Amino acid sequence: MFCSNCGAKMDDGSQFCASCGQTVASTASSASSLTASQSSAPPVYQASAGAVALPGVEYAGFLKRFAAILIDDVILVLATILLVAVNEDAGTMIAIVLWWLYFALQESSERQATIGKRALGIIVTDLQGERVTFARATGRFFSKYLSGVIFSIGYIMAAFTSRKQALHDLLASTLVVNK
Repeated sequence: MFCSNCGAKMDDGSQFCASCGQTVASTASSASSLTASQSSAPPVYQASAGAVALPGVEYAGFLKRFAAILIDDVILVLATILLVAVNEDAGTMIAIVLWWLYFALQESSERQATIGKRALGIIVTDLQGERVTFARATGRFFSKYLSGVIFSIGYIMAAFTSRKQALHDLLASTLVVNK
């Protein structure tokens, strides 16, 4: 099955096109008037490259996301200071594992958010609006290191992309949305 908006191949059972966000319902309704041979082929046109907003979803803005990370960072810096004070030799490795598990476990949990994100009413989802897996949350966490390279441009991207995605969101195929 192909998206009627952008022409991308879609998995059977998808609610939204992973490429542009077009709902399957509108894709299915426009495809119902086509013959079987027409509906199985991608459209001959290409829509604009911009992403389509998911219906009923409000993407979390840059400042809200920034405030959430500040809350999380305060919590984690205090915990890291305690860990390093207790065990200087293993403190750095323990701190990396702590930060990874803090983000990956909470963002893949039923709450879909860290303490900072919950305080500001935002959650992390996949491109279909579903809860992310631990593996995807792990990929998102480690992709944040790329977002921080070169003056944190990867983070700043969230202020300018149509779905307010930072580089690590694009790499992990995730969205941060208002709850």
